[in-house]
Amino acid sequence: MGDTVYEATEIAALMAGLIGRHHRVTGYEVGREKIREYARAVQDSHPAHYREDAAHQLGYDGLIAPITFVSILGSLAIEELFVRVLVGYDLSQMMHTDQQLILHRPVQVGDRLDCDVCLESFRQMGGTDIIVTKNLIIDQHQDPVATARTTFVARTGGVADPELAWAVAAVMMHKAPAPPAQ
Repeated sequence: MGDTVYEATEIAALMAGLIGRHHRVTGYEVGREKIREYARAVQDSHPAHYREDAAHQLGYDGLIAPITFVSILGSLAIEELFVRVLVGYDLSQMMHTDQQLILHRPVQVGDRLDCDVCLESFRQMGGTDIIVTKNLIIDQHQDPVATARTTFVARTGGVADPELAWAVAAVMMHKAPAPPAQ
């Protein structure tokens, strides 16, 4: 993204031209341990997330993932969209304000998922950008698995407090960046 600072009017013009633009992340393979690790992380103790026999009793060939498992791929796609297409934003200064999720079917072991993320709408209000994206997650057979619509609130051109940016990155991105220089 670089150190380029964009004016609000430049961002508005750029974003208006990008509405409807798609970005695709492909080839996310769902494995048993990914499902088990995610289920532990979100404290979902349903046996079908851990044991094959429990999933079989529900009519599935293998483990099924918790409902929000698709957020892993959705997050990767959103991050790529903002890094590669929607320039001028510092991800540490964005707020995820709303999410709607439609699950078409459970994610299962062996699924190979792709996520198509699209900039659905953009508007500026009171110095703030309101950005809505739509994710469509499909399986290896091109069948829909989940559809998500996400709203973000962001500002461009501002400089974040380095300590706040470090704290947000450490917590939200599960990364351990170097603390800001004093």
